[in-house]
Amino acid sequence: MNNDTFDRNIMYWGKDFQEFLKSLNIAVFGLGGVGGYALEALCRAGVGSFCIVDFDVVSKSNINRQIIALNSTVGYKKTEVFAKRLKDINPFVNLKIVDDFYDEEYGEKIFDGNFDFIVDAIDTLRAKIALLKYCYYHDIKVITSFGAGNRLDASRLRLSDISEITSKCSFVKNVLLRLKKEGIEENLPVVWSDESPKSLQKVKNIEKITKKNGEQIELTKFTPASTPVVPAMSGLLCANYILNYFYKNFKN
Repeated sequence: MNNDTFDRNIMYWGKDFQEFLKSLNIAVFGLGGVGGYALEALCRAGVGSFCIVDFDVVSKSNINRQIIALNSTVGYKKTEVFAKRLKDINPFVNLKIVDDFYDEEYGEKIFDGNFDFIVDAIDTLRAKIALLKYCYYHDIKVITSFGAGNRLDASRLRLSDISEITSKCSFVKNVLLRLKKEGIEENLPVVWSDESPKSLQKVKNIEKITKKNGEQIELTKFTPASTPVVPAMSGLLCANYILNYFYKNFKN
């Protein structure tokens, strides 16, 4: 590039790796607290192409923890806000925008391109399992986040293989059980917390979603408590894993 946007990156990893990052195509599923911070960090690193996937709009309740959530962005599509933001960080970034709810039937519609890595920051159990299953059986590199909600202490976050998770959190145990039924018990990097989850309220919502094809989906969700730091740190750890993965392999 003809400016100094990535000069501080280059001071650490050099021009060759910076050029390599431009060649990467990374997909981020879920642009909330976790996915948003992962996406922004990867863009600021200089990754050249992204596919961003989310069906939702920014709401007031997002402001405490999501990097794009401001009073001025409430009501706007998350994909729309992020597209503008990423172009403001790097005008040369290439974007594929999927403004829709991901589920198992989406399959090849999104994965028609070759992704070098996937960030799974989906908070809906069915969609999360569908994405991880697809990536696992199609040999697509993916990192996922399990349970950033209902927690305060970001120092309790861990990054390990799925086989090493010891969390007793009911959500995490449910995800592990579902994945085990699909034969997914190892070779999947996960950001998770060993902190016991806490919420002063149990809020149950029925969310009705209309997909782009007109299909109606009704989801029953328990809204977690969520603090500002843990989702952000979880997303940054996802980005950190990806950058270190490619840097180590690039050097070797």
